[in-house]
Amino acid sequence: MARAIMFQGTGSDVGKSVLVAGLCRVARNRGLKVRPFKPQNMSNNAAVSDDGGEIGRAQWLQALACGVPSSVHMNPVLLKPQTDMGSQLIVQGQVRGEARGRYYQELKPQLMAAVMESFAKVGDGADLVLVEGAGSPAEINLRAGDIANMGFATHADVPVVLVGDIDRGGVIASLVGTHTILPQEDRAMVRGFLINKFRGDISLFDDGLAAITRFTGWRSFGVVPWLKAVSRLPAEDSVVLERAVRGDKKALIVAVPMLPRIANFDDLDPLKAEPAVEVVMVPPGSSLPADAGLVVLPGTKSTIADLLALRENGWDRELVAHVKRGGHVLGICGGFQMLGRRISDPAGIEGNVRDIEGLGLLDIETMMEPEKVVRNVEAVSLLHDEPLEGYEIHIGRTSGPDMARPFARIGDHDDGAVSPDGRIMGTYLHGVFSADRFRHHFLRALGVEGGQMNYRESVEEALDELAEGLEASLDIDGLFALA
Repeated sequence: MARAIMFQGTGSDVGKSVLVAGLCRVARNRGLKVRPFKPQNMSNNAAVSDDGGEIGRAQWLQALACGVPSSVHMNPVLLKPQTDMGSQLIVQGQVRGEARGRYYQELKPQLMAAVMESFAKVGDGADLVLVEGAGSPAEINLRAGDIANMGFATHADVPVVLVGDIDRGGVIASLVGTHTILPQEDRAMVRGFLINKFRGDISLFDDGLAAITRFTGWRSFGVVPWLKAVSRLPAEDSVVLERAVRGDKKALIVAVPMLPRIANFDDLDPLKAEPAVEVVMVPPGSSLPADAGLVVLPGTKSTIADLLALRENGWDRELVAHVKRGGHVLGICGGFQMLGRRISDPAGIEGNVRDIEGLGLLDIETMMEPEKVVRNVEAVSLLHDEPLEGYEIHIGRTSGPDMARPFARIGDHDDGAVSPDGRIMGTYLHGVFSADRFRHHFLRALGVEGGQMNYRESVEEALDELAEGLEASLDIDGLFALA
């Protein structure tokens, strides 16, 4: 079994995913064969791994940081929330059904075998495996049968480092409180802690570090400052969208309704990186900005439920007004399905609504079907005759007259639809804006210059900058010596 270290957080969104990605790049730069692993993830931001299954986007990024192909075994259990009470369960890349509340708690112990099998596969041939936990180990009400945090750490005998987020406040209490509440067996797995997202003079927290060590007996591995490179990396959790604020007005405003079950919103990251583009995430209860030149309907884990939410917010009427003003619309995956005249779900795959009228902006209809399409693809944009690389993760089959004007060509078949005037577009392809030349032509058609930046290179550069920041702020030798 490969050497391993596990990073657990005092809560969600403390920065574990990005830290592990950065440490993966640190290890790679030091000449180590390093691999990422996350036993259980809950996210609607999924990726198609290089071996053809679904994993969390964070593990895809971590594999990129390691310089290795991504694999379903890097995230053997993925939960994709589709209702308030249940999630789609993905095990080793494949759909295994729906997991609901208490039923999933009873199911978790049965999933440990798959988790350990995947952990062994990831570690095969590696010098080091960096493991990411989920949520917090202090949720002791979920400890029985746990596979995400201490349940995995104790089962696999992997040492743990706790990550605390000082930016949200209360980091001393969160670390000391975690120490207090953990059972002795779990507490013994913790070898130390690190502080993330510090702003200002780090020396001002020296007494804080000493206090944490005094109360817990855990050593400090350092304090990570707020690193600008993080903002240039794809985010996995939708909580980052809730913090988005409008900046200075740019040449092109791109409005994106924040649907309740929004998925794969990192499709927008290349647009956010464009100097002339401002991406405005529109929260429920707010109106679509009247000055938007483009509205993007993003992917969603539940198309019908989010279409209902879109109507409840009045965004359907605002979208029609946007089009009448001459604005453009792009629907991606579930957003594409919403643009049609009708969505039918006779088998109740998405819920109790069997048939619903769409937005009617494209002359298409979608029939929900049980078979799920999960694949990486190479395509050609038929709008601009430029190559595309992306991926598909969807259920449903779409047809109709506007499909005669496809958005892209994938191998021997067409994808998507475009309205007769070219202003309403839809596609099942995720990741289209990562293609620089396509992005250049797409933005130029909307009246702005863009696409000069190599987006993929910018992500690689951000990973390198992140690694440099971690090398400078953490005791890397001490961390890696834990394994």
